[in-house]
Amino acid sequence: MNKSKYKIIYILLIILIIVSVLYIAKYYYDMLNSKKDSNSINEVQVHENEEISTQNQEIPNINLTNKTERMLKLEELQKENSDIIGWLEIENTSINYPVLQGSDNDFYLRHNYKKEYSINGSIFLDKDYSWSPPGSNLLIYGHNNKNHTMFQELLKYTDISFYEEHPIIKFTTNNEDANFEIIAVFKSKVYYKSEKNVFKYYYFINGKTEDEYNQFVQNVKNASLYDTGKTAKYGEQLITLSTCSYHTTDGRFVVVAKKQA
Repeated sequence: MNKSKYKIIYILLIILIIVSVLYIAKYYYDMLNSKKDSNSINEVQVHENEEISTQNQEIPNINLTNKTERMLKLEELQKENSDIIGWLEIENTSINYPVLQGSDNDFYLRHNYKKEYSINGSIFLDKDYSWSPPGSNLLIYGHNNKNHTMFQELLKYTDISFYEEHPIIKFTTNNEDANFEIIAVFKSKVYYKSEKNVFKYYYFINGKTEDEYNQFVQNVKNASLYDTGKTAKYGEQLITLSTCSYHTTDGRFVVVAKKQA
């Protein structure tokens, strides 16, 4: 082997080492940011047993008789970022986060609730959801992060015993503190627009007709991994949680629930 070939191999090895070092550095950088984001979230997480300050002058124009602890905390957070529209929690899991709604569905994929860049992203509501009048389905997205943040624990609903222990999703807005009971859990994927005769759950947000609503409910019940014994009737508010799943290309894992009366 001549010197030129040795030189090429040497250069390739150097490049490989540099790439490896950069990859490792980025990995630990992302991990540090993940820890920072988790600590930041923990500082503001809402819990039912939180004590609310009696210094109500810090929260103007609030009728305390109509506001729950969670709603008061939400209003405090909205002073920092008006994109925060709610708070989502599944008790006894790591899913306990503010929910944001941006002008697109890209920004909060890589930004936290403070609008800072974050590999973890945020939990966010689809940009097309209408609040006035309210849409039929709160379609909410979150990453399936390896560090167990955001919607990673959603995939535990594959196991029916996990569902039986966690059948309720809590969602708080400025107007109400609501519980949603899960009606279906299923695996899906993102399909090309040209693909026909497949159930594209992510298109149902602001249902306009009873038939459209009923068809969506029937589709999620048919797709469900198991029978929850629950369903929804036209007019009942739905919430759909969606995250990535690796059972197939562009896979998604989805949990659908209806608001309790």
